[in-house]
Amino acid sequence: MKDRIKQLLHHPLLSNRWFLMGLWFIIALAGMLKYNRSFNNFLIFRGVYWHTVNQTSLYTAYPAEYWDVNHYGPVFSLVIAPFAVLPLWAGMLLWLVFLTAWLYLAIVRSGLREKQKIFILWFCGITLPTALFMQQFNIAVAAMILSSFFLIEKEKDGWAAFFIVLGTFVKLYGIVGLAFFLFSRHKLRLLMWLAIWSVVLFCVPMLISSPAYVVGQYHEWFTCLVEKNAENLGSIQQNISLLGLVRRTTGCMNYSDLWLILPGMALFALPYLRFSQYKNLAFRETILASVLLFVILFSTGSEASGYVIALLGVCIWYTAAPWKRGKWSIALMVFVFLLSGMGSSDIFPKFIREAYIKQYALRALPISILWLWLCYELCTKDYTPIEKADAHE
Repeated sequence: MKDRIKQLLHHPLLSNRWFLMGLWFIIALAGMLKYNRSFNNFLIFRGVYWHTVNQTSLYTAYPAEYWDVNHYGPVFSLVIAPFAVLPLWAGMLLWLVFLTAWLYLAIVRSGLREKQKIFILWFCGITLPTALFMQQFNIAVAAMILSSFFLIEKEKDGWAAFFIVLGTFVKLYGIVGLAFFLFSRHKLRLLMWLAIWSVVLFCVPMLISSPAYVVGQYHEWFTCLVEKNAENLGSIQQNISLLGLVRRTTGCMNYSDLWLILPGMALFALPYLRFSQYKNLAFRETILASVLLFVILFSTGSEASGYVIALLGVCIWYTAAPWKRGKWSIALMVFVFLLSGMGSSDIFPKFIREAYIKQYALRALPISILWLWLCYELCTKDYTPIEKADAHE
């Protein structure tokens, strides 16, 4: 029986890129199952373009068009434009395909090893439907963070800067790409391109509106984000993070998240002091994994659809290490798969999902444990490739 299972798992089809691409696009098409039930997020995104063209507020409620409000920056109006001008069903279908293709290409064109890519495509595929059913841009955020890292690795700092700035101007999350600055071989060039793209992407929405309108919308966006952060503190649908986990399990609400964020930032930054490890790709890739996890664990805006970002980080952590992972690592990956990956699915009875997993933000628990483990490894382990280490013995 074991031999049959091993034979099945090693079947060439399961590691075929074309086969996996087909599966991912089937998942994208499956996202249209929500078309007649829940496509509110796409209506919001679509509205960003039309409200920019009409120069009406991007951050005001429009109950006649959709519920909730937009929280993305003005430049998003151009990202969504090709899909907003199409009929609703066609725009939404192509939007889902576009998001899926973006992340798929970011993975397969990255500098990861082939086995890493295959592992990621399978593992992250489990949470991709959640993001697609919500038409969420978090899929693209994961792609942009991954791309900014590997473009710096490939010394294409101009394009890395583009994705960092675009991600920042759309949803702020992209700013974490600056964590890879110290790995750049052309730091001045990277800084120059960051400045250029900041000016370009700040101004480009003016092409379909006006300078005064865009400047005003950036002011409104700041106010909107501050208000949204306050709302997220007690939200069940948002703050599925380490911050939310601590608040909901302790029942304590009267403290500042800085008590967790500042120690988290210190722990995140500590491995950067290990300058001798910078030369090891596995070390740099594990920093990438830490960034992908950190942005979810320490954001009050973390939601179910954002876990595609965290699971991408989980996969990179597991596969980047130059040593063989042990039983405890495998057990933790299973824990992550079940609770962080499938925590909102029907494998858990509804009363467990609602009364425990959602109520206490338990999806954040496995990835919190994994991130702490990751930080310990970054601070203590030698990431020299095994073959090189053996050569010195």
